Parts: sequence; structure tokens; C-alpha cells
Amino acid sequence: MSVEIMDKKKTLDLRKKHIGPSCKIFFSHDPIKIVQARGQYMYDENEQRYLDCINNVAHVGHCHPDVVKAGARQMEQLNTNSRFLHDNLVLYAQRLQATLPDKLSVCYFVNSGSEANDLALRLAWQYSGHKDIITLQNAYHGHVSSLIDISPYKFHQLSDAEKNQSVHVAPSPDVYRGKYRANHPDPATAYADDVKGIIDKAHEKGGKIAAFIAESLQSCGGQVIPPVGYFQQVAKHVRKAGGLFIADEVQVGFGRVGSKFWAFQLQGEDFVPDIVTMGKPIGNGHPMSCVVTTKEVAEAFMTSGMEYFNTFGGNPVSCAIGLAVLDVIEKEDLQGNALRVGGYLTNLLEKQKEKHPLVGDIRGCGLFVGMELVRDRLKLTPATAEAQEVIYKLKEQHILLSADGPHRNVLKFKPPMCFSTEDADLVVEKIDHILTEIEAALGLKSSNLLSVETDSGKRKLPTDENGHQSQNGSVHSRGNGQRAREQTKQSKRLRS
Repeated sequence: MSVEIMDKKKTLDLRKKHIGPSCKIFFSHDPIKIVQARGQYMYDENEQRYLDCINNVAHVGHCHPDVVKAGARQMEQLNTNSRFLHDNLVLYAQRLQATLPDKLSVCYFVNSGSEANDLALRLAWQYSGHKDIITLQNAYHGHVSSLIDISPYKFHQLSDAEKNQSVHVAPSPDVYRGKYRANHPDPATAYADDVKGIIDKAHEKGGKIAAFIAESLQSCGGQVIPPVGYFQQVAKHVRKAGGLFIADEVQVGFGRVGSKFWAFQLQGEDFVPDIVTMGKPIGNGHPMSCVVTTKEVAEAFMTSGMEYFNTFGGNPVSCAIGLAVLDVIEKEDLQGNALRVGGYLTNLLEKQKEKHPLVGDIRGCGLFVGMELVRDRLKLTPATAEAQEVIYKLKEQHILLSADGPHRNVLKFKPPMCFSTEDADLVVEKIDHILTEIEAALGLKSSNLLSVETDSGKRKLPTDENGHQSQNGSVHSRGNGQRAREQTKQSKRLRS
């Protein structure tokens, strides 16, 4: 780190002066200034190392030398737009298509997951001639206007009058907290029938379905794994109505789920979406994304008479980087690593569930894992503030984790794919200690694993690590012992 680094306070002051106030920052009370990263580790201006458990953008590891070299080499030769012939574009499209079902054969390269999902909607609208979109509760698909309309994670606070009337929200297929749970005889069919009901109601009101869009695994919605068979049945209902099925792989693709290269493949070989969108990990942090669809959908898009042009999408440098990412995934067996280390991590977390009454559920695939914290395992009362306290305490021990879901109570593991069993041991050991301290302050014991809700003494955390206001910001405490006083001091310090 030989380059002179600006004082952290000055960096923060300049950010406040010149960057939009709605652009939130992690740990807003004491943000981290990161100046360097490699593999699964990030370093601040004081050369303090942090274990990164959440950065699914740095898919093959921060600043992977093979990816960096590929981009630099191509940048020295040429970077221009895709209206010129260049081998990198077609070679990358060919390599990418080889990871997908044969039916998905036509690529459109763009620059971000948001741009990919926006283009996917345009494809669906043109192909179907319809306008209505079905999305899932708690979904997040991007930040442009068309995607805010279909992202309940963002628009849930709006009134009905403010919402786009051509957008319909289906229940999240969450078998832990949702409408139909693990004890339901057939949750996949039940959730799919709800989608059919939405289609029928839309038709009654004169609407026509253009597409159903879903993250293959919901991330911001709380690491939700849909029951097997759900997508097949939804696709049948949507296609019968003349619409398309869009699988959003922006956060979960490229081998992260371990057993498959794409998360939608977890539903079974008999399920193939009509459109797949991807981003984030595709370029290991380089701004690149892609929409892949069928020949029929692509040809319908062309019939509009409007040519599609993207200045930077599929440029030679982006495609060189994309090729290098695919090479590293294969060469270092990162999909296999996700399967092995992800299984190891899940097993460690399951043992924490047996030990800690605050742990309600462990769910995930590969290196996409969620730990949901609850105050009551029967009522599923979200342990929102407790989850935030875990995040803050981990940060103090130089481990970066986040919490999400509609109640901000699901600890999210989406680390770089080079994450190791040693890393899993470290973070789970720290979580174990932190939960033990919190539960001691609350007067909870492992013998009380079914009902962990208490009602006396409240502490509050003002915001979560993303800068969001907690929906449920209290930590309950029982007793007046030294541990409880230490916990209170801890919360006061976190507020400062």
C-alpha cells in the first residue's frame, strides 16, 4: 500500500458534500474505508484485514490476478463498441451459452443487472404484446424506474394509488415464514396456484400477462429457497396466458449454489426459463451483464423495427474479463468449492441452531446461505435488533456480514467463491460467542428453544448495517446482572 491515502475523515466529508444523501453506506455510524482487497479479504487504510462474507460481486475473489491481467491486456490493445466485429464478443457468448440449456441461445450484453432486467421486460412486452408483470413479494430486481415498479422490496411503503397497476405481487415461496410452510403437503403447487389466481383476476380486469419474473433464489427477500416444482408450475400458468418466465440470476448465478451452475437448475432439468438475466459476478466487479433468451423471443424483439444498441455492452475488455472469470471458475473448481464449503458452513450453522434459541432457521445452497434469527420459534417473532447487533459485533472483530429480509433479521452469507472451511470456522465461532452473550443478557437458555420471546427491558439500535431504519429495533433483556449492563453499554456505544 505505497500510494498515499487520504485521511478517512476527509474522505467522509467529501462524500457527504458531493455524493447524494440517499446513497447509503455500510456501518454509517463508523464506516469502513477499504483501500485494497485480495481473495476473500479486504483491507482498510490502516492495513487492517477484514474477512468478506457478503461480496458476491467479487465472485472469484477480489482482484484475481488472472482477471486483472486479462482486462489490462485487452485494454492495451483495443476497447470499442460492439458495432465492430471482434472475436471476444462471439467467443464469450459461445462460452456462456455452453453453460445453459440449448434453448437459451441468444445473448444481449449490457452493463448492469438493472439494465439486464429492464431489457428483459422489453423483450417480454414485445414478444407477448401484453403489459402486465407478475413479481414476488419482497423481490428486488434493480434501481431503474421500470424495476422499482416490480420490486416490492423497494415500493412496499407506497400506497396502492402510487403503485403501477399493471404489476401484480405473488406471495414469496417461503416455506419457513410464508403463507404455505414446510408442513404443507405440497407448497410448490399451493404457491403456484396463487400465481394462477393472480392471472385469472388480471384477465377479469382486462389485463394480459407479459411475464412472471423471479430471482431464482430470493436474496434481499431473506435467502428464500423456493420449493422444487414451483417454477415449472408457474411457467405453465404464465405461458398458457401468453407470457414469459424471466429468471433473475444477477446475485446467484455462476456456480454459487454449488450443485448447479445456475440457480434455476435447482428446480430440475425439466425447467428452462424463457429469459435469464445475469450480472454482478459475471465480471468479478467489472460493470458487465447479460440477457440470454430464445431465438423466438429475439426474433420477436426485432419485429418492433427498433434496433437495439448498447455503447459499452459486450465491448472487448468486458468480454475478455468475462472469459477470464469463466476460466478461473473452471481452473480453480470454484463451483465445487461452493458445494463443499457451503455444505460445511451450513452444517456448522445447523449446530448453532441446536445450541441457540435465537436461531430460527438455516437455509441455503452452496455459498448462498441464510441464518434467520427469531425471538420466538413458534410465533417466528423477528429478532431484528439482535441480528443487527451480531453484524456490528462481527465488524468489530473484522468480519463483514449483512442482514436482510423483510424484517432485516436474516444473516446473509454470499462470500467470494474462494471462501474456505477455515473462514467458515472463524465466522461461525464468532457468531456463537456473540449469540451466547446476547442470550445471556436476555436471560435465554438453550433449554428454552421453542419460545425465546421476553418482554422486559428494551434497547434500541437506530439503523442496520445498510443504513436502513430497523422495522423492529428493540432488544429485550431480563435481569440486572453485570452481563446485561455490559450489553447496554455496547448498544450505547453502537449508537454513538
